[in-house]
Amino acid sequence: QVQVVESGGGLVQAGGSLRLSCVASGTIFSLTNMAWYRQAPGKERELVAFITGAGSTNYVDSVKGRFSISRDNAKSAVYLQMNSLKPEDTGVYYCNAGARAFFGARSSGYWGQGTQVTVSP
Repeated sequence: QVQVVESGGGLVQAGGSLRLSCVASGTIFSLTNMAWYRQAPGKERELVAFITGAGSTNYVDSVKGRFSISRDNAKSAVYLQMNSLKPEDTGVYYCNAGARAFFGARSSGYWGQGTQVTVSP
């Protein structure tokens, strides 16, 4: 089993910054692709940022130039630095961690419980 825990959410004024953290633990041989998603009230969950095992990144257009995803494999962690926050960034942010339980196993994705980010005007 793999557990994923997010932290770092909160209330911030527009233009401010937050740094989200996500740590995976449990039966992990290696972590693969990791990502941050968000879900605003009344909307579907959307992919915000993605980082491969090799460190390649991709972002949804609305956050490009403002958000930065990074990872620390030694800590089994992924981070999301969010700058110049806007009210439309408000939502619950979820981490999805890809992990292999043993050598040669297929990678499976594991979700955390989410952390609330609220950006006030």
